[in-house]
Amino acid sequence: MAGIEIITVEGGSALKDFIDLPWKIYAEYPNWVPPLKKEVRRMLNPHRHPFWEFSERILFLARRGSETVGRIVGIVDRNYNQCHNEKMGVWGFFECADDQEAARVLFSSVETWALQKGMTFLRGPLSPSMHYESGLLIEGFNYPPAVGMTYNPLYYLRLIEACGLTKEKDLLAFLIDGEYRLPDWMERLAERTAQKKGVCIRHVDPKKMDAEFDLIREIYNDSWSGNWGFVPLTTNEMRDIQKSVKPFADPGLVFFMYYNNEPAAVCVIFPDMNPLIKRLNGRIGILGLLKFLIYRHEIRGLRCLMFGIREKFRQLGIPMLAFRHIYEIGRGKNNYQNLEMGWTLEDNESINFLVEEAGAKRYKRYRIFRKSL
Repeated sequence: MAGIEIITVEGGSALKDFIDLPWKIYAEYPNWVPPLKKEVRRMLNPHRHPFWEFSERILFLARRGSETVGRIVGIVDRNYNQCHNEKMGVWGFFECADDQEAARVLFSSVETWALQKGMTFLRGPLSPSMHYESGLLIEGFNYPPAVGMTYNPLYYLRLIEACGLTKEKDLLAFLIDGEYRLPDWMERLAERTAQKKGVCIRHVDPKKMDAEFDLIREIYNDSWSGNWGFVPLTTNEMRDIQKSVKPFADPGLVFFMYYNNEPAAVCVIFPDMNPLIKRLNGRIGILGLLKFLIYRHEIRGLRCLMFGIREKFRQLGIPMLAFRHIYEIGRGKNNYQNLEMGWTLEDNESINFLVEEAGAKRYKRYRIFRKSL
């Protein structure tokens, strides 16, 4: 058997092989949702995606003979390291055949590169950061991924642990399906909060989307600032997200909560486009637009992408009121049958308790790994 050769990807056919590899890995995985190749290429392009304004990366391919068997990206996120006063290297975009030698050489290549950059530990998978696809799926393989969430073969856990990476933190996802209804005690608290003077809810204004996304970013960065692994979203990153979600975002699914005319919280829910994206099989084009028209009725789920409450408003009962409003949205949108809430940190006990009390079931678990260099 031929040995493993590592190639540093600069572009051309190697980049094409890098982007195309998942179609080989997931050929027998019916729950996998192929990404849009154009978006993967753009995400990895340091001249086109705003994440690379403050980060650098290196792409590696593993080949056994003439066959591409694995890939990985090494990343240094300078914004994160400056914010946390750490020297973190990141690995992400990992895909690999069930080939332990290939995995070992891929991770070794990233470790060597990160050490040369002065990093002291590795964290991942982050593709490329916590604001994007994060974590390795370790529970919940019977369900397809919601939009923006990851999916991977079960054997990836074995490959990664054999390379000396260990658990650092788990992320949880919850599912609400069937009838949307709050338990009575939460309904009472929600109503009590709604009756408080100065409390109100408003949805985004489609005519002022730049200002609305600026406000989403402001509340998000403020409310998540104390969370593990968090680094603020930049203005350019938020503008890029705004542009990316414009074709399918529903203004009726995004709302702000105010107290005494001051923005206190934000909730961002997206239609789960993955059933349609799966049909596109990596490409849009004219045929993709036709598929959208034919199969858009298959978009039957929602994903709660972001929920944040500013610190000084967390004792007002806002979460219960937010849950009630989310459920009202779900009941009002007849074509939506389920809602994924996630991810949340496994040790965020207060919010996880509330989510489960609200009727959601914990159905997926993702893992972030760490390795000292």
